[in-house]
Amino acid sequence: MLTTKRKPATVGEILVEEFMHPRALTQAALAQAMGVQRKHVNELCNDRRKVTAATALILARVFGNSPDFWLNVQRRCDLWDVMNSPRQRQRIERAKPIGAAA
Repeated sequence: MLTTKRKPATVGEILVEEFMHPRALTQAALAQAMGVQRKHVNELCNDRRKVTAATALILARVFGNSPDFWLNVQRRCDLWDVMNSPRQRQRIERAKPIGAAA
Protein backbone atom coordinates (compact mmCIF):
# COMPACT_ATOMS: atom_id res chain seq x y z
CA MET A 1 0.00 0.00 0.00
CA LEU A 2 1.05 3.57 -0.52
CA THR A 3 2.13 5.13 2.74
CA THR A 4 3.56 8.41 1.51
CA LYS A 5 1.92 11.68 2.45
CA ARG A 6 3.16 13.38 -0.72
CA LYS A 7 0.94 12.94 -3.74
CA PRO A 8 2.75 11.07 -6.53
CA ALA A 9 3.46 12.80 -9.82
CA THR A 10 0.47 12.58 -12.13
CA VAL A 11 0.41 11.28 -15.68
CA GLY A 12 0.01 14.84 -16.93
CA GLU A 13 3.00 16.11 -14.95
CA ILE A 14 5.24 13.29 -16.15
CA LEU A 15 4.01 13.52 -19.72
CA VAL A 16 4.63 17.25 -19.93
CA GLU A 17 7.81 17.60 -17.85
CA GLU A 18 9.65 14.40 -18.75
CA PHE A 19 8.49 13.68 -22.29
CA MET A 20 7.07 16.76 -24.02
CA HIS A 21 9.29 19.61 -22.77
CA PRO A 22 12.65 17.87 -23.43
CA ARG A 23 11.53 17.15 -27.00
CA ALA A 24 9.87 20.55 -27.48
CA LEU A 25 6.64 18.72 -28.35
CA THR A 26 3.40 20.64 -28.53
CA GLN A 27 0.10 19.07 -27.66
CA ALA A 28 -0.84 19.23 -31.34
CA ALA A 29 2.37 17.44 -32.39
CA LEU A 30 1.88 14.74 -29.77
CA ALA A 31 -1.75 14.28 -30.78
CA GLN A 32 -0.69 13.83 -34.38
CA ALA A 33 2.00 11.29 -33.40
CA MET A 34 -0.53 9.41 -31.25
CA GLY A 35 -3.25 9.52 -33.89
CA VAL A 36 -5.76 11.13 -31.52
CA GLN A 37 -7.48 14.48 -31.25
CA ARG A 38 -5.62 17.33 -29.56
CA LYS A 39 -8.37 17.44 -26.94
CA HIS A 40 -7.38 13.91 -25.84
CA VAL A 41 -3.76 15.02 -25.28
CA ASN A 42 -4.87 18.25 -23.60
CA GLU A 43 -7.01 16.29 -21.15
CA LEU A 44 -4.11 13.92 -20.39
CA CYS A 45 -1.72 16.84 -19.85
CA ASN A 46 -4.16 18.57 -17.51
CA ASP A 47 -5.10 15.41 -15.59
CA ARG A 48 -8.70 15.49 -16.77
CA ARG A 49 -8.38 12.10 -18.50
CA LYS A 50 -7.00 8.88 -17.06
CA VAL A 51 -4.64 6.58 -18.90
CA THR A 52 -6.44 3.52 -20.24
CA ALA A 53 -4.76 0.36 -21.49
CA ALA A 54 -5.16 1.57 -25.08
CA THR A 55 -3.69 4.98 -24.31
CA ALA A 56 -0.80 3.33 -22.43
CA LEU A 57 -0.02 1.21 -25.49
CA ILE A 58 -0.10 4.28 -27.73
CA LEU A 59 2.11 6.36 -25.42
CA ALA A 60 4.56 3.46 -25.11
CA ARG A 61 4.80 3.18 -28.89
CA VAL A 62 5.26 6.93 -29.35
CA PHE A 63 7.91 7.33 -26.62
CA GLY A 64 9.58 3.91 -26.83
CA ASN A 65 8.89 2.81 -23.29
CA SER A 66 6.47 0.25 -21.85
CA PRO A 67 2.71 0.48 -21.40
CA ASP A 68 3.30 -0.71 -17.83
CA PHE A 69 5.15 2.54 -17.11
CA TRP A 70 2.06 4.63 -17.97
CA LEU A 71 -0.38 2.29 -16.25
CA ASN A 72 1.74 2.25 -13.09
CA VAL A 73 1.84 6.04 -12.96
CA GLN A 74 -1.97 6.07 -13.24
CA ARG A 75 -2.33 3.28 -10.66
CA ARG A 76 -0.13 5.07 -8.10
CA CYS A 77 -2.20 8.24 -8.44
CA ASP A 78 -5.50 6.36 -8.21
CA LEU A 79 -4.42 4.49 -5.07
CA TRP A 80 -3.11 7.66 -3.45
CA ASP A 81 -6.37 9.49 -4.20
CA VAL A 82 -8.46 6.72 -2.60
CA MET A 83 -6.18 6.32 0.42
CA ASN A 84 -6.31 10.07 1.07
CA SER A 85 -10.06 10.47 0.70
CA PRO A 86 -11.84 10.29 4.08
CA ARG A 87 -15.00 8.98 2.43
CA GLN A 88 -13.14 6.24 0.58
CA ARG A 89 -11.10 5.34 3.69
CA GLN A 90 -14.32 4.81 5.66
CA ARG A 91 -15.65 2.59 2.90
CA ILE A 92 -12.44 0.52 2.88
CA GLU A 93 -12.35 0.24 6.68
CA ARG A 94 -15.92 -1.13 6.70
CA ALA A 95 -14.73 -4.15 4.75
CA LYS A 96 -14.04 -7.23 6.89
CA PRO A 97 -11.43 -9.86 6.04
CA ILE A 98 -12.86 -13.26 5.23
CA GLY A 99 -11.76 -15.92 7.72
CA ALA A 100 -9.89 -19.06 6.73
CA ALA A 101 -11.80 -21.35 4.37
CA ALA A 102 -13.52 -24.28 6.06
